[in-house]
Amino acid sequence: MTTAPWAVLFDMDGVLIDNTEFHINAWIQFAQLRNFPLTRDLYIEHINGRVSADAMAYVLQRPIPADELAALTEEKESIYRELYQPHLQPAPGLMSFLDALKAQGVRTAVGTSAPASNVSFTLDGLNLRPYFDAVVDASMVRRGKPDPEIYLKAAERVGVEPARCIVFEDAFAGIEAGLRAGMHVVALATTHMHEELADTGAALIIDDFTALTVNQLRQLID
Repeated sequence: MTTAPWAVLFDMDGVLIDNTEFHINAWIQFAQLRNFPLTRDLYIEHINGRVSADAMAYVLQRPIPADELAALTEEKESIYRELYQPHLQPAPGLMSFLDALKAQGVRTAVGTSAPASNVSFTLDGLNLRPYFDAVVDASMVRRGKPDPEIYLKAAERVGVEPARCIVFEDAFAGIEAGLRAGMHVVALATTHMHEELADTGAALIIDDFTALTVNQLRQLID
């Protein structure tokens, strides 16, 4: 077993927290206000895992200027935060898993398509920020998932080569981003069912973190 450093990179929504249905409901409410017939299936196909610029362009059916994008994004995210606030909690088994990673000196980062306001809402609301060596959000990249930029930047910030990084993702776009970055991917079946994730290229598919050990994870790269 090699002693070279390795890292675990986490998506946020649908991974650190099981909040997918709240995001879906928030997007549907937002779209209804603009007479766009968004459904759960359309959300999963066109929005889940993607940065706000791409998602908003799909719902409004036009490119969104930067100044307008900021206001629209915050409007949608305020709907989401109001819906999810009473339910905010870490994914099952997450805290113990993060403690185990920290105890073994594994480097960690968050790579999320979420805006900074939601990152603060989640990481600070649950006191998760101290567990991560780096956080990369949508404002820090030019190209959203499935482009690998967000995970490559996260790997660079924790000082670990991509081949020794393991990405935790729930969305097809995020899984593709991790694989395109040359990383190993663990898929969480929070947004998609196991059978839907079977052909994504993920090395492992799990329901949550409760039965996962650091040594089991290490085997993916050693």
